[in-house]
Amino acid sequence: MVTFLITSFLLLAGITYVIYLWQRPSSDREAEYSLPPHAVGLFGEKALKEAAAWELASGETLADEQRQALLSRAATGDKKALDDASAKGDAALYDEVLNALVEQADTDASLLALVSYIARSDAHLRVNNRLAEKFIESWKQTPDRNSTAKMLHIAALADDANIYHTAIETAYQFWRDQKLTGILADELRQLMESEFWILSPAQRNSGAGFLLKRKLAHLRRKLAAERDS
Repeated sequence: MVTFLITSFLLLAGITYVIYLWQRPSSDREAEYSLPPHAVGLFGEKALKEAAAWELASGETLADEQRQALLSRAATGDKKALDDASAKGDAALYDEVLNALVEQADTDASLLALVSYIARSDAHLRVNNRLAEKFIESWKQTPDRNSTAKMLHIAALADDANIYHTAIETAYQFWRDQKLTGILADELRQLMESEFWILSPAQRNSGAGFLLKRKLAHLRRKLAAERDS
């Protein structure tokens, strides 16, 4: 009898506790089984970092695919690849594509065609050092009045005081050695000095720009002496 009463009491207590639990607000029950706030924050932060890393990797993959596609087009001589590279606003990519086009231009005619394409473009395409250097080398094969004007102009468009320094020095050397004919001393001087102003103020006022100005002054005196002799 006593055992029965104890068992009944325990059973009643258990039923009462279960009813109490069910009657508690649902928010209390959810809180009991939910993760601590700091744990949720940790898992959420990890997920955000993983998502950001995945997005970055995807973007880099896409950018590399586009870069390779532009370089492949340039390697076949597709000059429009230069416009597309310029539109991306990535100076390093533009130089890569232009360098590939320069390497592909293996004749004086194809190099001149590349230079003409850049000059005529409405996309404000720029000349880089590699193109200017190769054009100077190409000019050495057939130096005359017209080609000298083009060579100095292209060298100035590269906007590098060192490149332009090389250009005027080479032009004067050829003229002095009588490898450059059909141009007077005054004409050569005027060409050198007028194209100098195409360089940006940053280049003209740089250390290399200072040396360039000294070289121009030196050649001005040399050419004036040749004119008066």
